[in-house]
Amino acid sequence: MIPLLTIFSSCQKNEESIQPADTAIIYTMPEESARHEGTWLQWPHQYQYGTTYRNRLDATWVKMTEELTGGEKVHIIAYDEQEKIRITDLLLDAGISLTNVDFKIYQTDDVWVRDNGPIYVRDKKGQLIIEDWGFNGWGKKAAYQNCNLIPSKIANDQNTTKVDLNKMMVNEGGAVEVDGSGTLLATKSAILNNNRNPDMTQAQAEAIFTKYLGVTRFIWLKGKAGLEITDMHIDGFARFGNTTTLVTMNYDDLLDWQVPEEDINTLYAATNKNGKPYHIVKLPLTQNNVETVYGKKLPYKGSYVNYYIGNKKVLVPNYNDPNDAVANRIIQSLYPNRTVVGIDVRNLYANGGMIHCVTQQQPQ
Repeated sequence: MIPLLTIFSSCQKNEESIQPADTAIIYTMPEESARHEGTWLQWPHQYQYGTTYRNRLDATWVKMTEELTGGEKVHIIAYDEQEKIRITDLLLDAGISLTNVDFKIYQTDDVWVRDNGPIYVRDKKGQLIIEDWGFNGWGKKAAYQNCNLIPSKIANDQNTTKVDLNKMMVNEGGAVEVDGSGTLLATKSAILNNNRNPDMTQAQAEAIFTKYLGVTRFIWLKGKAGLEITDMHIDGFARFGNTTTLVTMNYDDLLDWQVPEEDINTLYAATNKNGKPYHIVKLPLTQNNVETVYGKKLPYKGSYVNYYIGNKKVLVPNYNDPNDAVANRIIQSLYPNRTVVGIDVRNLYANGGMIHCVTQQQPQ
């Protein structure tokens, strides 16, 4: 998500460390470019923020569904039966086949399934497991009670084994990036803080992540708490494009994103668990501050890093900006066997997020 709040505070020192206890690994999380069974979407509704909020976002969800259904299932969470009917009509009106679409009727607070949705991992036998981490509305800044129940509801409906981590740790999906080969990238500001995990130490967090995500190498950035609602989630400015590639921005754009200089240096020097540097790919910010479809001028530029890797399509946030084409072309070069599609996120961006924030993969 992008800046919504303007409260600043300092965090702890940057550190890159190794958790040596390989034997503690119980589950491993596949990285995003691994093949999916499907993608989860929580459809915007009127019940929290009104019909205008919902209507301004529908087109983005329709487009995401259209592009993803050609390569995988799309699991749509609708607030109630009435919303399911409304969404179905939107999809049919757009000429979208429902063959690869299914619906779940669950009440939600909002659309950010990356943060509140199920985290799929594999156990040592290779079986998929749903991890249900704690979600508290990014430190109780927004309603969260409905969304916090989503992983448990999905696990029950899918008859999938669930690991309940609610009492162990608050952890949003957008707060962590894994490379699929044992390394985790995250900001301390979004995890080791008093509004998510008071009194939790870095060592405690690492032990949990080792056990439940299968990572033994940790690239910790300081981040910046209070800058925006997520306290600087990593997926807004740095992602693992695949097991060997780190996608981020150039130095000046990271500064514009208000990433601390120490973090930028740590990011550019990052190595995997074998000590090998990542291939660094740098995306631009938009040339201009973003303006929504309905004419609201936002006081910040847009990030392209928050894209989503589907089986056949890569959905890239676009902003009706000259740099859309530049970013799409760079990202396309990373995924020659997939097709990059620009998704207009201008209205969504006004509410604090982009494509990655509203998608969640279910591995095959």
